[in-house]
Amino acid sequence: MALSKKPYKGCRDFFPKDMRFRNYIFDIMEKTCESFAYEPYDGPLLEEVKLYLAKSGEELIGDQIYDFTDKGNRHVAIRPEMTPTVARMAAQVHREIVKPFRWYSISNFMRYEKPQRGRVREFTQLNIDVFGAPDAIAAYEVVDVACTLLKNYGADQKMFSIQINDRVVVDAVFKNILKLEEEQSLKLYKVIDKSKKVTTEALDKMIGEVISDENATLNFKKYLNLSSFEDLILFLKEYNLEEKASNFISFNDKIKDSNIKEYINFDPTIVRGLDYYTGIVFEIFDKHPDNRRAIAGGGAYANLLQIFNEQPLAGIGFGLGDVTLKDFLESHSLLPDLTKPSHDLMIAYFDEESEATALKLASTLRTEGVKVDLSLGVMRFKKVFKTAEQRNHTMLAMIGENERKDGVVQLKNLKTKDQKNIELESIKEIIDFLKNI
Repeated sequence: MALSKKPYKGCRDFFPKDMRFRNYIFDIMEKTCESFAYEPYDGPLLEEVKLYLAKSGEELIGDQIYDFTDKGNRHVAIRPEMTPTVARMAAQVHREIVKPFRWYSISNFMRYEKPQRGRVREFTQLNIDVFGAPDAIAAYEVVDVACTLLKNYGADQKMFSIQINDRVVVDAVFKNILKLEEEQSLKLYKVIDKSKKVTTEALDKMIGEVISDENATLNFKKYLNLSSFEDLILFLKEYNLEEKASNFISFNDKIKDSNIKEYINFDPTIVRGLDYYTGIVFEIFDKHPDNRRAIAGGGAYANLLQIFNEQPLAGIGFGLGDVTLKDFLESHSLLPDLTKPSHDLMIAYFDEESEATALKLASTLRTEGVKVDLSLGVMRFKKVFKTAEQRNHTMLAMIGENERKDGVVQLKNLKTKDQKNIELESIKEIIDFLKNI
């Protein structure tokens, strides 16, 4: 039986044309993060499962991780997310390095999920985190990074929004207004997370399975119907709980005077599914009618380092996957045409005697930063132009018997049809010609 030529289900092959899109996306990620002084890091592909059991969500551990027992009888998993890893790494060094410290990674992950639009099993994700900064200003910066990143791809406020909430506030609503026990609160978090994805009847049923008190049910629905930050503060004031929103108020004050305020909206249903979030949480939503969904999310966590017997350390970050990002960019026609390769120059030679001359010219130009596609062998004159067109070349350099004897190279712009013979030793003139045309 012949082996399949397709990759494992939910994984992808990246041919050169796919890599051009991926490199474009990653290059903007790197430049954006580094413009905010974030530094790159990475961690191991395998982690012990107990790291995820300590803090990751039940769904992730129960259904989505790829886990196995290694030859040393250790229960390990291919990493399904980065936050536990970055917390483990921060626990090693946070006492020695200056705070706050800002890190980012562009790394591979695997989750056993049903492949569908926007979701695969192996994916690459940008993760950014800042540790040891005051909560409100750190949250503002992380949201600003996310917003700036999408704007750097050409997106604007008509294309996406950032929906934001604070789990400190949600916890206060559950404990002080609804009078819920911890187990009920955990269940109600899951109800909130699903509240916009189900019918009214289904939502009422889910609420009824957690809350039996009629007054508490009414207050919970009142909370779910809040539509602005101002509405939230008024709601909290009714119960003398506005101090619980002090950090959220500080964050909102910073947003009011910023150039990202038109992207930010309060949303009481944003709580994020993972259990380690402790403060401000947010999700980025695509507004395109064909792709209305969350494309990224993140939030604040203060207690992750405690699983390593370290004192709490404030942290906040977000993750953005390459699959959902590409869907977003394609939906809004923001991807450039990268279907064909792009090089500065193709060099062709027409006889064996000219090979050494072509090799030397290619080598010299490459040391000057020119991307050169050298023909690997003698080419027929008639084939040169067709080959150059197929490879998406604009500039062509040709060397034959006459050029070799005269010590020149013939340069031709295939779009404008301009051409010029330049001495082979005049590298600066050749480069200037390529740049000018």
